[in-house]
Amino acid sequence: MRFVKITAIIFLYLIIFPAKIFAQDTSNLINQLENESVKNRTFYAAATFKTTRIVDGQSVESLPKKVLDVRISHRFGPVSSGIYNLFGLDNATMRLGFDYGINNNLMIGVGHSTYQKTYDAFLKFRILRQSTGTVNMPLSVSFVPVIAVNTLKQFDSLKTNFNDRISMVYQLLIARKFSENLALQIMPTLIHADKISFNHVDQTIFAVGIGGRQRLSKRVNLNAEYYYQLPGTKAPGSHNVFSFGVDIGTGGHVFQLDFTNSAGLTEKSFISETTGRWDKSNIMFGFNISRVFQLGKKNK
Repeated sequence: MRFVKITAIIFLYLIIFPAKIFAQDTSNLINQLENESVKNRTFYAAATFKTTRIVDGQSVESLPKKVLDVRISHRFGPVSSGIYNLFGLDNATMRLGFDYGINNNLMIGVGHSTYQKTYDAFLKFRILRQSTGTVNMPLSVSFVPVIAVNTLKQFDSLKTNFNDRISMVYQLLIARKFSENLALQIMPTLIHADKISFNHVDQTIFAVGIGGRQRLSKRVNLNAEYYYQLPGTKAPGSHNVFSFGVDIGTGGHVFQLDFTNSAGLTEKSFISETTGRWDKSNIMFGFNISRVFQLGKKNK
């Protein structure tokens, strides 16, 4: 009887022990395969900014393929205008824009602004995208050319031709998402201004912008941007623009409350033609509303 017990114990040990070793080997093999799979994948930074704009200026974000973004931007008059103008709310400029994702690396946009009766259009090309894994890219980079046309009738008497009303802007957007809470972007900018909108001594203006996003909660972000016009090209009477806003995400909408010293809503106007100053109480309140629509099958 004792012999039978000993034999049974030895038999069970010979079965269980190799099975345990096999299970450990299998687990180690699976872990190795998973680690190898991770090494062979590329992980892209997502939502560096919550929308395709920081405040007024472009962010490095692009719309996905077949996504339409309808954007409405309002800027009211100076808050310092007092109760008579309801702290600027009696006066407003507005831009209505439509942006569309051609593919995941190219988007287009058109818009109309009541400021200078301006029509504008732009392209945004994604050149690089921040990533880790197989491709380790520390930055995201996009290129944005913008064309705008001033259609104010008051200049018709000057016998200007169509080219005198056109302005061009070229921007390189360079951004990095440092964490889920913080992202920064710099924007080298070249502007070729039109000949009628402002007293530009030199039609070619160079500027450098810096912008950022700080997450405050799951749905709320603080955004800010500042554009510095390089000496020698800055027009008399113009000032550098500084704007900040609070993004509030509500599902398909992003609602942003802004404060700025610029009434303009196109790149040429708010970068190179801002006349307000923060230290002179020329602060303007405004808001942006972004609503996206999926016009085709969503990419997997």
